[in-house]
Amino acid sequence: MQEEIEEKTVRLAITGSRLTVNGIISAVRLYMRHRANKKLDSIDTHIQGKQSIDELIKQNQGVTSMEIGDKGIKTFERIAKKYGVDFAIMKDKNQNPPVYTAFFKARDTDALESVMNEYAQKMVKREQRPSVREKLKRLVEKVKSQPKKTRTKKKEHIR
Repeated sequence: MQEEIEEKTVRLAITGSRLTVNGIISAVRLYMRHRANKKLDSIDTHIQGKQSIDELIKQNQGVTSMEIGDKGIKTFERIAKKYGVDFAIMKDKNQNPPVYTAFFKARDTDALESVMNEYAQKMVKREQRPSVREKLKRLVEKVKSQPKKTRTKKKEHIR
């Protein structure tokens, strides 16, 4: 009987120590997970590329603006994303045709110069290209000026 009581006491002590060890391990894991989440929250998670004007201003890095024509907005956006520039585009509906204004972070001025140079080169190339409609008109005129072929239809019966 005495041995049974001693054995039960030892089992209870072992079980209690296991629970506390498991409890300590789980508490340490929770604490480490909490620390990892804190580190992730502290990382600056600002939006890059195209964004709203409010989001751009909230970053507290100063904002500069520049007017862009109504043609080639998608080209401009592609080039700006390529250079990693944070920008926002606003459309002024009061003017006819509408004028687009691009807002940038003040610290992006160096990259902005590269963006504007490449954008200007692409727009000049686009202006120098002849339009497809003009090419079609010329080809239609050429076809009209050529003499028409006379077609003869003959049916032959094979016996």
